[in-house]
Amino acid sequence: MMGMERFLVGMMARGMIGAALTLMAMADPAPSSSPVVGVAHIGGLYAFSEKDYLNEGADEILALGVKCIKVSLSLSTENPTPKMYPFHSDWPEVKTLVELADTPYFRELFGKPFDVFVLMTFRPGKSAGYWRTAFTAEDEMAEERAYEELTRFLQEKYGSAGKTFVLQNWEGDWALRGSFDLKAVPDPEAVQRMIRWLNARQRGVEKGRASGKGLPKVFHACEVNLVGQEMENKLPGVTGLVLPHVEVDLASYSAWDTTDKPERFRRAIDFIASRMKRKDGAFGEENVYVGEFGFPETPSSPERVMERCETVLGVAREWKCPFVVYWQLYCNEGINPRRQQPADFKGFWLKRPDGSASPAKALLSR
Repeated sequence: MMGMERFLVGMMARGMIGAALTLMAMADPAPSSSPVVGVAHIGGLYAFSEKDYLNEGADEILALGVKCIKVSLSLSTENPTPKMYPFHSDWPEVKTLVELADTPYFRELFGKPFDVFVLMTFRPGKSAGYWRTAFTAEDEMAEERAYEELTRFLQEKYGSAGKTFVLQNWEGDWALRGSFDLKAVPDPEAVQRMIRWLNARQRGVEKGRASGKGLPKVFHACEVNLVGQEMENKLPGVTGLVLPHVEVDLASYSAWDTTDKPERFRRAIDFIASRMKRKDGAFGEENVYVGEFGFPETPSSPERVMERCETVLGVAREWKCPFVVYWQLYCNEGINPRRQQPADFKGFWLKRPDGSASPAKALLSR
């Protein structure tokens, strides 16, 4: 890091967040070509107020000056949205994604002054990766219909306010494998079912956009995550096996595997972009965004977190990624079941459970 950056990290490590924020704003204003910086708020393990958890987090993110938020809008059987936002919340029973998006909690969220909402979304009644083992013609029609209805609802209700919505899956390489085994080889039939699944979602989004008013404000993305091993070791993955065969508007990169070096991370984004089938949509050839990035603070250090953040933000700016989303606001992974002190968590956070701020908070808010 440069001398000023090291000085700022030292200030933040000593808790002087406000002063560091002021100096950063004076010393290094973000250029107009910067990607839209976002923060995820999904499944955190602690809260700080009596407000419903979804909107507590949204207000914390807005206070940073960040205008992009990533949340769960899902009715998957294993991790539905009410499970991700349990604190101080009484979620009504809903049967469709549109009904979920029209709950009071989401109406309040979508009314806030965010420009971009990245929504991790799965239709009701199925697990997120159900298609891996079976994907019938009826499933295909149900996916298309669910995303047509959701797209039409979002575009017609919020599109005139200038808000953009991106609907995406979660870490497609793990979903395709059905495990966290890095050496697992994807089943060729599962690959074909994933292609059909993503294309069905995309068709639904396109139909919803066509029936709405104004410019498209709802887009669909496929998220990939094991890019490094596919790019460098020729191991099969979603980037090479699936992306060239789907018409998605965007690719999301959950970037945990290549952010150790700027040049490696840049090659990974180039690799994803080279496999994208659609290059004539609203985003042109700049159709890869960073759906997740970060670094666990507890086993590392605030300085190391800062270095990783600077790598990602610098490369994303050079590449002209449309969005780059930090994981995340409150940590969602614990180490100690007590979960009371910062050391009890892995450290994926901007705000620690004791209320103190990670240094990444200042970097993202400038």
